[in-house]
Parts: sequence; structure tokens; C-alpha cells
Amino acid sequence: MSTSRGEGTRGRIGHRVPGRGPGPGRGRGMRDVVVIGAGVAGLAAAIRLAEAGLSVEVVAKGVGATHLAAAVVDVLGYAPGRVDSPAEALPAFVRDHPDHPYARLGPERIAEALSWFRGRVAELGYRGGLQRNLLLPSALGVPRPTALAPATMAEGDLRGGGRIVVVGFRALKDLHPRLLAENLALADVPGGRVEARAAEVALDLGAADLGAVALARRMEDPEVRKELLTELEPAVADGEAVAFPAVLGLDDAPGIWAELRGALGRPVFEVPTLPPSVPGIRLFRALRHALRRAGGRLTMGAEVVGAETGNGRVTAVLTRTGSRAVRHAARWFVLATGGVGGGGVGSDSTGAFRERVLGLPLRFLPPEGPPFLPGYLGAHPAARVGVAVDERMRPLGPDDAPALENVVAAGATIGGAEPWREKSGEGISIATGYAAAGTVLAEVG
Repeated sequence: MSTSRGEGTRGRIGHRVPGRGPGPGRGRGMRDVVVIGAGVAGLAAAIRLAEAGLSVEVVAKGVGATHLAAAVVDVLGYAPGRVDSPAEALPAFVRDHPDHPYARLGPERIAEALSWFRGRVAELGYRGGLQRNLLLPSALGVPRPTALAPATMAEGDLRGGGRIVVVGFRALKDLHPRLLAENLALADVPGGRVEARAAEVALDLGAADLGAVALARRMEDPEVRKELLTELEPAVADGEAVAFPAVLGLDDAPGIWAELRGALGRPVFEVPTLPPSVPGIRLFRALRHALRRAGGRLTMGAEVVGAETGNGRVTAVLTRTGSRAVRHAARWFVLATGGVGGGGVGSDSTGAFRERVLGLPLRFLPPEGPPFLPGYLGAHPAARVGVAVDERMRPLGPDDAPALENVVAAGATIGGAEPWREKSGEGISIATGYAAAGTVLAEVG
């Protein structure tokens, strides 16, 4: 048996790391599954496994991308043109992209995973589906095709056009209502033109400058909402839908949204702000609650610094918090640490890429030359780097056989996709997390 840390660009598994500090302490005994990573993919896998009665622990250095993202579920937004119906576009997409994670899953498994996900975060009231993408405004007023959105955002669907007033809060600098309204008026949407204008309200919030999270907490005060409605009454015209920054509470956003919608008597919706994302925090909390309700355990602040491997299997991972190391033994492991953007795949000073935790072999490595382009939205050569998996989400070695017998991967750890350009990130995370859990259940059940 050896203690490993992923350092090889092509996945040397099981090499030894020099010791650092005291040896690992004893963990909490053998678990059925340890999930590495607390993003949407890792939590989805953990919830499904815990609901099946397995003992599950999620270990993570910190939260995943939820706190940066809008909490919508992008399945397929561009291929390469804007996609109206993911259900209709997916068969051709997986045929034309045989290395994409979706090609390992197929449209039916994706749909099954999304249906399951909606049931696990029912309190957020996700709307939409694969038949038709919603077109929701981004923080800049650009229409964004997405398959599912929380109830607080779904009424912002721009298809068909309409009249919108964008409400800004004087104390909030994380969204610019005038810019958003101007861009909405220029938006290319099917079925009609969008007319949009901005209106600012000045509430007595006890501070001249608030971030989105702080304002969301203020919005949970009924007196603040009462003042807001008083300010809005003369500012909203007949026939206008009302767009708010995504600050309608943290703990009871659906209730606050419904209250404002009822009082205003018109469609109301949230628009994402700059990070940290309030809707993303809500989604993380809903997933965390679902995991705990199912009996799973979430350990944050636990960076994985190594793994014990032997005979083609992982027997434990080692985490470190400060100077203390802990050993987490399990029968199965789910690797959901993210890709190049999330830190699960890194590179050294020579530009060599590595999977950081287990040293798994990487595929879709960029050719010689710069791995990233100057343009932020460009087709970066390194964008698709990650591990390759089979239909059961098992990471593959150079010979296309499973690299480790008891490891499955999920989310952006899996290569072959460009989620930012495709608008496919959450769909990949949910579907692969769900499928990875299915593989474990088939083996241990």
C-alpha cells in the first residue's frame, strides 16, 4: 500500500509524498462511501447514496461553485448556436461530441437525473425542463438559455417579450439596474420585443453600502419589505413585470417572493448579481439539508492531501485541517473536486497538468503552446482537460480500463466538455453525480 498525492500529468497513481507534520489521526471508522468535493456534483452523489441507506461522508476544503453561480441548471444552451430545446438537441450533440460526458449518459439518464434533483430541492420550486429552455436575463441583461430555474427567477423568462421595470437598491453596488435595463431592451428574444427601464429605491437599511448577502438578510425583516412596497407603489407602471436583484432573502426566498408577487399583483423575478451568489447559497443550503436529512455527513475545511492505494483500489484518503491530518477509510470513493477552473485539476510552472487528489490519468490535454487565450470567452485549449470515464463514471487509465476499482468521478473532474461555452455545467454535475452514485449502488447493493 502507498500514500499518494496526484502529481503526474498523465496520472501516476500511488506514488509517495514526503511526510509533512504529524501522521494522520484515526477517522470515524470505515464508511461505505467518501465523496470528495462539496459542489453540486458531489452533493448530488452523496444525497442519492445516503438516501439508499449507505453511510456517506462528504469531505471538502470549501464550498464548490454554488456560491459563484446563479443556481439555474444549464443543460445545453449553445451547440454552437443558441439551443431552444435541449431534448431535441441532445441526440445530435452527443453524436457529434463522442468524448463529452453527455455521450456517456444519454438523454434519458440526463432527464432522470434532473427529475430526481428537482425532488431533492423541492423547497426552491425549480421550474422548466428539457423540452424548452428558459431565456433568463443575466446581471448584464443578456438572455441566458437555461433548462431549470428556481421559482424566484423563472418568471423572468424573456420569450415573448414584455415590459419590465428593473428595481435597484441605492445601497447595493452588486447590480447596475440601468445597464441591465438598457441591454434587455436590445435583447434578441423570440416572440416579441422587451421594453425595460430602471427604477431606484432608497430604503432605510442602516448602511450606505451593502453586499447582496447582507441585503438578502435585511429583506427577511417584514418591516423592510413593507417599506419596499411603499417605495415601489409609485415607481411601477401597469403591465410591467418587476425584476429585483437576487436578494429576496436567504432562508425563505420562495415565501418572500410570493409575498411581493401577491402584493404587487404582477410577475416578479430575481436577476443574478455579482458573486457571492445569494441563489447559489440557497441551493447549497438546500442540498446540504437534503444530505443531512438522508443521514449523510458533511465535513468542510478538510483538504484532501493524499490517498492510500493498493491492489488497484483506494482504501482511504487523508485530509488536513491546520496541522491535523485525518484518515477517512471507505469502500468506495466519489471524486468530485472540479476541473481546471475549480482546482481539481492543476498545473505546475512548466504547464504540466495533474489531477490533484489521486493522480488519475488526464485526457484532452492541450497541444503545445499556451493553454489559455487572452480573451476570457475564447476557446481555451485547456478548457476540456479532465479524466475520461466510461458509462459507469469510472475513471479510465491509458488502456481504457478503470484506473481504480472503487472510484467514480462526477462533475467538472470529468473532461471533454466546455461548460462555459455550452452552458452545460449544472446539467453535467447533476447527471454525472447521479450516475456515479448509481454505479456504487449497483456494486454494494
